[in-house]
Amino acid sequence: MQTRRSLIGSILGSAALTLVLAGGALAAEPVKVVATFSVIGDLVHQVGGDHVTVTTLVPVDGDAHVYQPTPEDAKALAAAKLVFVNGLHMEGWMDRLVSASGTKASVVTVSQGVKPLEFTREEAEEAGENNGHHHHIEDPHAWQSVPNAEIYVANIAAALEKADPANAGAYKANAAAYEAKLKALDAHIREVVATIPEANRTVITSHDAFGYFGHAYGLTFEAPEGLSTDSEASAQDVAKLIDQIRTEKTPAIFMENITDPRLIEQIARETGTKIGGTVYSDALSPADGPAPTYLDMMNNNISMFAAALK
Repeated sequence: MQTRRSLIGSILGSAALTLVLAGGALAAEPVKVVATFSVIGDLVHQVGGDHVTVTTLVPVDGDAHVYQPTPEDAKALAAAKLVFVNGLHMEGWMDRLVSASGTKASVVTVSQGVKPLEFTREEAEEAGENNGHHHHIEDPHAWQSVPNAEIYVANIAAALEKADPANAGAYKANAAAYEAKLKALDAHIREVVATIPEANRTVITSHDAFGYFGHAYGLTFEAPEGLSTDSEASAQDVAKLIDQIRTEKTPAIFMENITDPRLIEQIARETGTKIGGTVYSDALSPADGPAPTYLDMMNNNISMFAAALK
């Protein structure tokens, strides 16, 4: 029979074990992070897994170029340990939001190390970019090249490992597994592009978001709007594009999920060109849509291009 003293010791020991386990549970609480828009949010989730809680500011199907931050966004930044941004002047509103939030979070530019596509000031003005402060304008849509997405993932993993060293092994493993999927995706896109006749490899979209895709995979992209959706296409630019479509007999043009479809619909009517479908440029789709993840987005886009251009 247990003595009174041994019984009390057992109870105290159990209580101590419970406290230790509770302390471990508290220590394992997910790291709070913020991503500026859904493409980055998905990449962070793929690397972070259950060890992070990701708050994405710009919602799915949202336009990061013209996003207006909310008070809730400032609260999310204030509570975060890391904030992941694209950089390359994509989120022009972000510096003000960081300042207003008073956040102590580290801001991680996931495009760090990417070789940006650049436009001269004259080329940028022709494309609808009127920033006279720079001789060269950088294209921010670097994630449209899968090898660039690999750079994004490496930067995300490094930041998470530094912020949460206890789970560094998990972040490394998640990043390695996801990078293998990215390499397979890159090979798949190249195989599909090879099936598109060279004469049909010009793609018309709403705004100039696919330059990196074209540079990586051998397609030529044209758009009535420039690098950002915050400037409207001029009548002259639209007329020039219509003439080009007629001359080159472009087989299809594409709408984007983040832009007003009316301009593309107008161009389709005036040229008699079919609309090849909706592609995803700067944002993912809702969970029940065709592009809820980065991998889904890229697969959807290349499938749309190939089906309409063959």
